[in-house]
Amino acid sequence: MNRRQSRKARQFEESVIRGMTRLCRQYDGVNLSQGFPDFPAPALIKEAAKQAIDAEINQYAITWGTANLRRAIAAKQACFYGWRVDPETEITVTCGATEGMIATLLAVIDPGDEVIIIAPFYENYGPDVILADAVPRYVSLEAPDWRLPEEKLAAAFNERTRAIIINTPHNPTGKVFSREELETIARLCRQWDVLAITDEIYEHILYDGHHHYPLALLDGMAERTVTVNGISKTYSVTGWRIGYCLAPAAITDGIRKVHDFLTVGAPAPLQEGAAVMMGVADEYYKELAAVYAEKRDFLLEVLRAAGFQCTTPAGAYYIMADFSDLSGGDDVSFAKWLVREVGVATVPGSSFFPQRELGHSQVRFCFCKTEATLEQAAARLRRQFGS
Repeated sequence: MNRRQSRKARQFEESVIRGMTRLCRQYDGVNLSQGFPDFPAPALIKEAAKQAIDAEINQYAITWGTANLRRAIAAKQACFYGWRVDPETEITVTCGATEGMIATLLAVIDPGDEVIIIAPFYENYGPDVILADAVPRYVSLEAPDWRLPEEKLAAAFNERTRAIIINTPHNPTGKVFSREELETIARLCRQWDVLAITDEIYEHILYDGHHHYPLALLDGMAERTVTVNGISKTYSVTGWRIGYCLAPAAITDGIRKVHDFLTVGAPAPLQEGAAVMMGVADEYYKELAAVYAEKRDFLLEVLRAAGFQCTTPAGAYYIMADFSDLSGGDDVSFAKWLVREVGVATVPGSSFFPQRELGHSQVRFCFCKTEATLEQAAARLRRQFGS
């Protein structure tokens, strides 16, 4: 038998999000699909990286991260959350939060373990679990307000459950999990002796008085939580691929071993740039959220006027939009039509769900773009839908 793909690789497709970016380029569309800013990164982080390059910090760093960056991460956690993380034994710098997630799963999961994934989900989580030779179990938030169904969540836990993946603020819905919801998750993790793996990369992009609560700080969770984060979204450098994992020393040891053989280490001069940027004053983070709030409100108004049904996101920089009043087709067909005929790229909603029918009437828009980009998208939507 000429087997060209492994059993694991045959269980998932390539990224729909990145595929829509390629389609957008093909049709010269406005890219509101993939979540990367099209405006400049802060001057401070760029200059710090340039200085590191000129200072010949161009060779391998310590595999699990430069000392400067690990200390900066620890200092930032202490400043924002009063969270004391040991930079020597509890922090692993990775090649983006994406690598942090798969390194964590490979470090803690054994074949046949079950991992709970809350849907809709960032599209990497399912393939990550499959690559770790685990069994994904899905629990769907309930639209339109994306409520966490506690009874269904509790029913997903059993003696085979090894971990649960939580993303807050949430991609793609913009939901910010409340303290009460996180307490429910923590209680179930303690009851079943389950690890929580949290993706908190949008921690500073919050609106309307919502707060981010690190799950690791809840009672009994410090020893059973891996916090995955990175600099991509907060500092608008998605191409730098600098992420990190915060975990107890025993778990960190496993993550570091896996990380070492996955990627060896993240780019050394970019780590130095990140370390400098993490020392910025609180005002930076407040301004970041305020700027994105304006972009959110602008795009929400445009989408609603065009006939989309949207729930206002409380965090992150995405809007899930229901188009059922505009088309009776499915999400993939609608998304391809929208970029081909209207010139605006989105992501089909079904790519965020295990059962594609759950997202069949939705698409995801991102608004981490310049005013000019958003205005261009708005003009095309208004021209098509008469808003």
